[in-house]
Amino acid sequence: MKKKAIIGVLFMVCLTFFAFTGCSSSSKTSSGSASTASKSNQSLFIYCGAGMKDPVAKMVAAFEKENGAAVEVTYGNAAQIISQITATKKGDLFIAGDQNDLSKIKDQYVSSVKPLVKHIPVLAVQSGNPQHITGLKDLTKTGVKVVLGDSSATPIGKLSDTALTSMGILNNVNVVARESTAPAISTAISLGQCDAGITWKENTNVKGVEVVKTSDLNNYIKTIPAASLNCSTNTDALKAFLKFLDSNEVHGIWKSSGYELAQ
Repeated sequence: MKKKAIIGVLFMVCLTFFAFTGCSSSSKTSSGSASTASKSNQSLFIYCGAGMKDPVAKMVAAFEKENGAAVEVTYGNAAQIISQITATKKGDLFIAGDQNDLSKIKDQYVSSVKPLVKHIPVLAVQSGNPQHITGLKDLTKTGVKVVLGDSSATPIGKLSDTALTSMGILNNVNVVARESTAPAISTAISLGQCDAGITWKENTNVKGVEVVKTSDLNNYIKTIPAASLNCSTNTDALKAFLKFLDSNEVHGIWKSSGYELAQ
């Protein structure tokens, strides 16, 4: 009986030991899962000009991979984005095509502004430049069809009108279409829908499009800003993303996309 009692006691001790270690192991797993969940629960809502979709999408993917945050990005023209911000009063960051895009919301919705890269306007034509366009004045030549940006919705459209008006030739240019985004201007040129257009330098890396070497637009170089919104509810994620924008990885993405750093 004593031998059986001793065996029983040893059996109970073993059960207790395995039960304890099992709970301990389970606790560590649970703790690890909680940590991962906490990290993945970070989120960020960014508004971005449509013309910058490719580089910003790469940055967001890299940031999500590095930080585990979920990032939602809405791309559109300036007018669409500003309407959405003012209507919903939601969002964390607005990467605008131009500082002037912030004028309507700066006082009420913007808490800080970070300059990112230069936005360089160029005169783009069909490859081979069949119309022999050398500057903005050549846009008034007979038979030259021009596509510009929507001046009521896009920075490049406003800039184009200002540049052509300052030269006194806007009314003499045969504008066959107004596009809501800068990339659409390059697309129209590449498809042969027009002979020329004024767009951003980074949007001209398209087959069938080349840039005219002219100084006509040098005075219209802009700066792309990242505007932190005061309606942001994701303070930690926003702070991390703004810091990430200063990284060599992000700078490399901008440069490979045809942009020049603002600083």
